[in-house]
Formats: sequence, C-alpha cells, structure tokens
Amino acid sequence: MVYAHLQLAQDKEARAVIEDMVATRGYAPNYRTGFYAVAASQARYMIERGDWKGAAALKVEPSRFAYVDAITHFARALGAARSGDADAAQADIARLSELRDKLQQDKDAYWAEIVDIQRQVATAWLLNAQGKSVEALDAMRAAADAEDKTEKSIVTPGPLAPARELYGTMLLERGMTTEALAAFEATLRKEPNRFGAAIGAAHAADKAGDTAKARQHYAKVVEMARNGDPSRPELAAARTFMAKN
Repeated sequence: MVYAHLQLAQDKEARAVIEDMVATRGYAPNYRTGFYAVAASQARYMIERGDWKGAAALKVEPSRFAYVDAITHFARALGAARSGDADAAQADIARLSELRDKLQQDKDAYWAEIVDIQRQVATAWLLNAQGKSVEALDAMRAAADAEDKTEKSIVTPGPLAPARELYGTMLLERGMTTEALAAFEATLRKEPNRFGAAIGAAHAADKAGDTAKARQHYAKVVEMARNGDPSRPELAAARTFMAKN
C-alpha cells in the first residue's frame, strides 16, 4: 500500500499507513515480513519524495535479519551523500559492507548480492558528492547492471530505489539528457508505473528538446497522480507542462 500510494503521489495516505504499521506490535520476531515492511516503507517514504535529510536521519531498528537492517543503512547512506554529508554516508556504507559480509558468511547469496548493490549505489552517490563525476557514473552504471540481473524477492514490490532510475537521475544532473532518458525508460520497462522514472523521463525528454516524448511521459505522470498531493513539485511541473502543451 505504501509503495502504491507513493507512486500515485498520495503522500498523506502513505504516511498514514506507515504510522499504522509503526504502531503495530506483536508480529512474530522470527519472521521477516513485519520487520522488512516497516523498514522498507519508512525508507521509501523518504527516498521516493527526495527527502534526503529525512532519509539520512532515519533510525536503525536492529532485527535478526541483516538484509532488513541494510535497508535503513542504505537509505541513510544515500540521504547523507545527497545532502553532502560525506562522513555520515561513509559510516553507513561501511555498515552495509559488514552486513553483506555477514550474509555471505551465512551462505545467503541472494541477499548478500542485494546488499552489495545497495553499497555500490550509495558509494556512487558518495563519489558524486565528492565531485568525482566519472567514477560516480561508472559506479552507478555498474550497480544498475548488477541489479538488472537479479530477481525480485516475494517480500517486496521492487527495489528500494531502482539503481537504473538513480543512474538516470545522475546522468540528468550531468546534462546527459539522451542517456538519462534511456535509463529512465529502461527502468519503466522493468518497474512499470514508477513515478520517479516517469517524471525523470519527462524531464530528460524536455531538456533534450523532444517535446513529443516529454508530453508522453508528463501525461503519464498527470494521469497516474490525478489524485496526488499538490505539494509535490514534480507533479506541479508536470501539470504546468501539460497545461502549456
């Protein structure tokens, strides 16, 4: 529900579901589902809305599942890197490395790989924050390629933040609009109806001067989020574009 509300830009509804989840007590400590859902939903709420300081400030609630704890550390690392706090990002990246190693020791190859991809993504954005543009793009592309080869676990609707979508964001920030558009559209083929990828594709097409494609993606955003929170600046931009075009 949280994932769906966020793709529809229904932020208040997503927040209400999260508050209900956090208030819930008594779920079985030996099953991952409750722990995963609470950690992932709170992290998604920050990342999907681009609240990087909020992501960096998320509190880690330790569980018996290393890959659940990794969710919050990943969100914190990404938020810190995108907020310019390199030291904080580095600390959470180091923790991701430790959690990956624990999963490898436990012979949990699938989740070890997922956590390592999270580490790669966070490292790429740390490099970006440090002004190492070429290294950042190379690292982000490698992470996206690795994630594209993985399968989705049944416990989640999708990656916490699709690496290919984040790669598109990094490309767009570099002014590489054609490459960014390709990355966002590739994300949409794998992860349909994502607000972030759709608005990213619209922005990239618009900046590349491809008005037809920009209209196509902006129209998708407006249609998806027709009941969305008007405070989302990306949704306001989409509606403004469609009103003018």
